[in-house]
Amino acid sequence: MSQTPLIRIEQGSKAYGGITVLEGVDFDLRAGEIHALVGENGAGKSTLCKAIAGAIGLSAGRYLIDGKPVRFQRPGDALKAGVSMVYQESSLVPTMTVAQNIELGHERFFTSFRTLNIKAQQLLQSLRFHVEPAALVSGLGTAQRQMVEIARAAHHRARAIIFDEPTAALAPEEKHNFFQLVRDLRARGLGIIFISHALEEALMLADRVTVLRDGRHVITADTKDLTRDALVRHMVGREVAQTHYATQRPPADGKPREKVLSVENLTMGNTVKNMSFTLYAGEVVGIAGLIGSGRTEAAKIVAGALKRNLIRGGSVLLRGKPVRYRVPRQAIDDGIAYITEDRKLDGFFETMTVAENIYLGHLATRRGFRWLISARARHSVAGRFIEQLRVRAASAGAKIIELSGGNQQKVVVAKSLVQAPDVIFFDEPTRGVDVGAIPEIHQAIRELAAAGKAVCVISSYLPEVLAVSDRILVARHGRIVEEFQAADATEDKIMFAAIH
Repeated sequence: MSQTPLIRIEQGSKAYGGITVLEGVDFDLRAGEIHALVGENGAGKSTLCKAIAGAIGLSAGRYLIDGKPVRFQRPGDALKAGVSMVYQESSLVPTMTVAQNIELGHERFFTSFRTLNIKAQQLLQSLRFHVEPAALVSGLGTAQRQMVEIARAAHHRARAIIFDEPTAALAPEEKHNFFQLVRDLRARGLGIIFISHALEEALMLADRVTVLRDGRHVITADTKDLTRDALVRHMVGREVAQTHYATQRPPADGKPREKVLSVENLTMGNTVKNMSFTLYAGEVVGIAGLIGSGRTEAAKIVAGALKRNLIRGGSVLLRGKPVRYRVPRQAIDDGIAYITEDRKLDGFFETMTVAENIYLGHLATRRGFRWLISARARHSVAGRFIEQLRVRAASAGAKIIELSGGNQQKVVVAKSLVQAPDVIFFDEPTRGVDVGAIPEIHQAIRELAAAGKAVCVISSYLPEVLAVSDRILVARHGRIVEEFQAADATEDKIMFAAIH
């Protein structure tokens, strides 16, 4: 590796309206290394990387590339210097095709669509990404959009690439391919900055790790000298109970449980094909599987957000009674809640307060609907769930966009729990959530089951499925292909069933 760092930040600081979000941070990236950047939400990781990528400017400190001071005015300046960033939120143009998005910023004056598609197809195949170049981005799922973002960064031939939570939307097999891609980029001499909440990924993939806490630099060390527990202590400044891996379950009492929901031969186009499963009161059922296996779509059909086939679409029985919902409101009135996998897209209203978001969930029910909204009732209802889920906010009147990812997720959960559901689907409940909040969300899931609710957790993160579930179902190609009791399940068994 070169003695002079490819990128170096010296005493970097950033403030917004008098509020300091970065303070005196030192950071460097070497050519041919993977440098993980970890910390809780609000620690300053994304702010630091946006400054490196030219999206924002530092308020103080020096920025050097190859030892020479630079000052970028816009991301295009950073791109010209060989610095590219793949953002956590998609920066793709939804009305353009995959190929056009990959080429964006490097377009030639005359380029045929055929040539553009061929070049994009070659690039995507080299990365082992299964995405159609001519497809509109608006029709892609979260994982496929992430693949296009990564392909675009690789296409721009950057010397340094910043990945902000790149694996959050990828299934295990897709993560494996991504990790191999990153190692290939490192072998070609690129510097990689890897932001991730999954500490196991950071320790497995990176050469060095830097920890930020409250906008300050805590430690930079070689991964071989760190453990997950040590990283957590540096990130949160305290010990964190590892319920992330071992949620305590009450012993089975041997009594038969009430069958609350029965899904039989559920079918929707080519996505969900004869899927069947059952949920019981007082139980957490985990559904694992690769992206595209039909897990999310099945939950949305049950919750009225998607429509199953009109003919031979299967049946959904709620306490033995057939139900078919045209809109989610009908499912909500029957006690079924679906908590989305993408909280920022359709989980909350970011311009509203914490209390307003929670109270909207209450207004969506038949018993909670009011023509005239009472501020007193709003704060009373919201306050109860803020306390129950330990939402950390300055007040119930704080804007939800000001909260950390973990607390935003708790508000999304509260918005559904205020509806008093009996059946709850959690879709990727801890995606993009800081490590300190994950055990709290897992504990809330277990408490719901202990209260007699029928709970289903859909997750691509196998340790999470193993941590919270009583039973584990594996989906593949739109069907449930395997079922395990929690005591008998392992990551290897689940992955084998999901792939083969």
